[in-house]
Amino acid sequence: MTKIEPSHSFTPDAVRKFDDASKGPRQSVELNPIARRIATQYRRDTISPVMVSGTVRLIEFALLLVSGLGIFALHVGLGTHLDWHYPAIVFVASATAVMLLEICNSYQMGRLRNPISTIGTLFVVWAGTLALVSLAGFFLKISVEFSRFWLGTWFVSGFALLALFRLVVARLVRRWARNGAIERRAIIVGGGKGAETLIRSIEQQPDNDIRICGIFDDRDDRRSPPVVAGYPKLGNIAELIEFARIARIDMLIVSLPLTAETRVLSLLKKLWILPVDIRLSAHSNQLRFRPRSYSYIGAVPMLDIFDKPINDWDSVAKRAFDIVFSLAGIVLFSPVMLATAIAIKLDSKGPVIFKQERHGFNNEIIKVYKFRSMYVEQSDPTARNAVKKNDPRVTRVGRFIRKTSVDELPQFFNALRGDLSLIGPRPHAVAAQAHNRLYHEVVDGYFARHKVKPGVTGWAQINGWRGEVDTDDKIKMRTEYDLYYIENWSLWFDLKILLLTPIRLLNTENAY
Repeated sequence: MTKIEPSHSFTPDAVRKFDDASKGPRQSVELNPIARRIATQYRRDTISPVMVSGTVRLIEFALLLVSGLGIFALHVGLGTHLDWHYPAIVFVASATAVMLLEICNSYQMGRLRNPISTIGTLFVVWAGTLALVSLAGFFLKISVEFSRFWLGTWFVSGFALLALFRLVVARLVRRWARNGAIERRAIIVGGGKGAETLIRSIEQQPDNDIRICGIFDDRDDRRSPPVVAGYPKLGNIAELIEFARIARIDMLIVSLPLTAETRVLSLLKKLWILPVDIRLSAHSNQLRFRPRSYSYIGAVPMLDIFDKPINDWDSVAKRAFDIVFSLAGIVLFSPVMLATAIAIKLDSKGPVIFKQERHGFNNEIIKVYKFRSMYVEQSDPTARNAVKKNDPRVTRVGRFIRKTSVDELPQFFNALRGDLSLIGPRPHAVAAQAHNRLYHEVVDGYFARHKVKPGVTGWAQINGWRGEVDTDDKIKMRTEYDLYYIENWSLWFDLKILLLTPIRLLNTENAY
């Protein structure tokens, strides 16, 4: 059959613009007792297989590097004319060994779980790596200058360390697999025969790390049975969104044919706001796309619709970014924060720090710190009544610190704790309104901005969208900029926003 390129129907813009009955105010949804009990069981985060295999790579590289350098320091000694040659060879050989092990698929979860099957590969790869080093030394006519005892000892100790480490990893991986700590949790969207075939196919895959947590379908029990392949139907799509906000779900698998494009788009429009991977099952479709269009669960093909943003190693890099620059910000602005605290205390009675409930990652409620800028008896913790120009509720010191955004400095501590990120969509108060309507009632898809942690500053703010939200257009534009940030995130993007923030904050026209 002729291969075709994937349709462009399922892009984020197409999903956002798709007009269906879900548009408009969203009501709170109550899960049925079974669904709530199951969701509660999955509250804990799991360990990503990608993170496990990546960590194993780093540790094995470190083991080879440290053992090679240690033997060099103890046997050959420092202060020779080859002081930089030995470390360079150790570094290159260690990196080469890890790359060759990757080529041999030695970091797949199945191989990590069964170390006996990889011992032979470890031996061949490590022996081959040092053989290449010896061969390079021979052709460069420098091999006579290097210690053969060092090379032989490094070969034995390096292999022993790798083998021992693999045994430890295998034990840990098997334990994590037993207690459900290392798995990808999936929800099947759509029921009936198609879902049953999909589930059976997934369950038949060797070394399967997918845990199916249940099925959600808008159709009634006549068209979609209450139990499919032994898994219960836990509710409709609205309940799925609530379920995914309680449980730590990694993936939604939509089990619908591509020919039902209108229904697929309708579902995706409701689901894309969740911080999960969304896949469209392709195992029963007659159409065949190009290989790069697919991802796989074992041998079961999936079309990638949405990926969870800032996931796995990206999340580690972003967290490191937050910690480093939050600590730097706390140290740099500590005199300003101390002076502000004293000024607030002298200006009006009440606490220095104001804590406000706001929407965080995945719609969770977090408490955000600010310097208090309003009189205690007139404060508005819910932010139902936004601060306006010359608002009498704001203190004299409050006017200055709000204008200069000094009131936001305590949020460095939120970022250090992990409630916030330094860069991201600004967190809005839970009852924030525009024209007496909650933000999510104004902007369709508003909650998609919560697919990542909110930030102390963000792309919308440095583009002028800060301050009072007194029109629908203002919250719509903020949301558009926030979604652009999520879809185009990188560490360089974060650094750009961080560096531009103090410059753009000089424009205080909308801050009061």
